[in-house]
Amino acid sequence: MIARHAAVRAEFMRPVVLTASLAGFLTIAGRLEPGFIAGATQLELATQVFETALLAVPMTLVLISGGIDLSIGATMALSSAAFGMSFESGAPIWACAACAILAATCAGAFNGACVVRLAVHPLIVTLATLSLFRGVAEGISRGRPVSGFPESFTELGDARWFGVPPAGWGFALAWAAALIWQRRTRGGRWITAIGWNETAARFSGVPVDRIKLLLYTLCGTAAGAAAVLFIARRNTAKADIGLGIELEVITAVVLGGTSASGGRGSLLGTLLGLALLHEVRQFISWRWNNDELILLVVGAMLIGSMLLNRTKAS
Repeated sequence: MIARHAAVRAEFMRPVVLTASLAGFLTIAGRLEPGFIAGATQLELATQVFETALLAVPMTLVLISGGIDLSIGATMALSSAAFGMSFESGAPIWACAACAILAATCAGAFNGACVVRLAVHPLIVTLATLSLFRGVAEGISRGRPVSGFPESFTELGDARWFGVPPAGWGFALAWAAALIWQRRTRGGRWITAIGWNETAARFSGVPVDRIKLLLYTLCGTAAGAAAVLFIARRNTAKADIGLGIELEVITAVVLGGTSASGGRGSLLGTLLGLALLHEVRQFISWRWNNDELILLVVGAMLIGSMLLNRTKAS
């Protein structure tokens, strides 16, 4: 009972701490760079985070289940290459988008099938497919970027619906759907049960293999959607997109309180962790324009978050 109360208290306190940290950071950033926290600046910077945010939703569920997907960036590249190849073959633009998402969904399902059928640790599987998918993407695209898409498609990256880009609404819908699934359905409880103790979950009748396959497939679908949004925003389909995005996504999720060993996690925490990580990255870029410093800080935040989660769990 004491352990349960401690877990509930930790789950409540993490969003409070993250919100306070975000507010404190923005206060300091505003004093150092007043233009950084201007409303127009923040809205413009927000358009750069929605692809990462979309990927963080299924990644949260995968980590809660005790898994991980390191191949999401490479899946984006594969999706982008499929988009460009379809466009060059003369397919309608929205058929290209469907082809890109389908390719990414199949890649995610392949990850899930390898994890389930081969009983190989997801870290090894997705590390291998990270290289495999990116190699295939480079091969079918021959390293050539594709551009010149119709305005009806590129407007998707520039449009604003009630002041928010379509990508923002897509993320909000995905996040809300995942939150309802996790907290209000049997499937959501199954994900947590698998992360706590997979063997016990199997003996309890939980369809472990089916849930795992679904989660990795959703990761692929999200990567495909993120790739389409990136192409619309940049008006370019190329095979080198998504480099390093898996580090940002996993850092945001773990920073939000999701355990890297499974069994515990919060989509609300992911949202706040994502916001804090995004603001830190953008401020470093704004003030110093130093990519090496960004990598150092992101890595330090990931290690610190894992240590904090481990301390709370013990």
